[in-house]
Amino acid sequence: MSLSAPTGAPASTAAAPTGPAQARSPRGVRGTARRLTPGLLAALGAAVLAQLLTAPLPTVSPLLLAILAGMLGANTRGVPVSWEPGLGVASKQLLRAGIVLLGLSLVLGDVLALGPGVLAAVVVVVGGGIAGTLVLGRWLRVPRQLRLLISCGFSICGAAAVAAAAGVTDPEDEHEDATVTALALVVLCGSATMLLLPLAARGLGLGTEVAGMWAGGAIHEVAQVVAAGGLIGGGALALAVVVKLARVLMLAPVMAGLSWQRRRELRARGEQGSAGSLPPLVPGFVLGFLTMMLLASLLPLPGTVLEAAGLLRTTLLGAAMFALGCGVRWRALRRLGWRPLVLAVLATLLVSALALGGILLAV
Repeated sequence: MSLSAPTGAPASTAAAPTGPAQARSPRGVRGTARRLTPGLLAALGAAVLAQLLTAPLPTVSPLLLAILAGMLGANTRGVPVSWEPGLGVASKQLLRAGIVLLGLSLVLGDVLALGPGVLAAVVVVVGGGIAGTLVLGRWLRVPRQLRLLISCGFSICGAAAVAAAAGVTDPEDEHEDATVTALALVVLCGSATMLLLPLAARGLGLGTEVAGMWAGGAIHEVAQVVAAGGLIGGGALALAVVVKLARVLMLAPVMAGLSWQRRRELRARGEQGSAGSLPPLVPGFVLGFLTMMLLASLLPLPGTVLEAAGLLRTTLLGAAMFALGCGVRWRALRRLGWRPLVLAVLATLLVSALALGGILLAV
C-alpha cells in the first residue's frame, strides 16, 4: 500500500533531527503510535467483527469477509487518510506474524501419513500450477507481477500466499494494483470452486475420500476447503484439510525460491551495493513459519494454546486482509481488462485438473 507524506506540514519539520536517537525518544515513540493507531484499530476491529459474523456460518471465511469489507469501504466512503500508516503496518507486519502462526496448524506426522503418492501429487499441483499459470499469463500478456501472484495464490493457499509473495517480490509496493487484483480474483474463483467442485465430484462418481483429497488439492483457501469437505460429506473433510495443509507447507520453499530469484535480479541490475538492498535468502517470516511447524510437530502443545494461537492467527491475517482490501479500487481493476480474469479461470481449471489427476494416480 503506497503511503504519501501528509500535506501542509510545517516547514521546520524538514530541519528536525531524524537520527536513531530521536526515533527511540519517548516523543518519537508517542508520535509513531498516534500515527499508527487509527489504521491498526480499524483493521483489527474489522478482523474481530468478521470472526463474530462468520462464527455461526462455518462455510464463510472471516478472511474473505475482511477482504470484502475493505473493498466495500474503499469504494464507497473511501479510506480516511489517518488510517493509511496503520493499514500499511497491518498489510505487512501483521500479515507476516499471522503466517508465522499458521505454522502451528501443521503437524508433519499428519502430512506424512498421506503417503508418498499423495505428497508427490501435492508437489505436482503446486509446482505445475505455478509454472503453468506463468506460461498462460505470458501468453495472455498479463503483467509479470500479477501473473506471479495469481500463480502463487491459486496454487498454494489463496490470499495469504498472494500477500506473502507480494511481500517478497515487491517490498516497496510498486505494483500495488497487482496485489489487490490477485486478492479479488482469489475471492471470486475460490468461492466458485468451493461450490462447484462437490457437484463435479458427484457427477464424476468419485468416492468421498477421493473427492475430499481433490478438494484439498484444488481449492484456494483453507476455509473454502473446509466448506467443500462438509458439502461432500462422509470422511471427506478430514482428508481435504490434511491435503490442503500439505499445500500450505509448500509456502516455505516457494517463498525462499522467490527471494533467491529476486536477489539474482537485483545483482544483475547492479543493485547490491548496500547490505539492505538484497532480500534475505530465506525471509524471516518463512523461518518463523517453519519453527512453529516444528514446535507443533515435536512438542505436545496444550489444546488451549493451539486454540488461542489459531484465534490470534485469524485476527492478524484478517486485519491484513482488510488492509489489503482497502487498497482495491474498482476503477483500477477495470483498467486491467479481461485478461487477468481469464488467467484466473484457467489457473483454477489447471490446478483442479492437476489435483484430480494426481490423486487418481496416487490412490
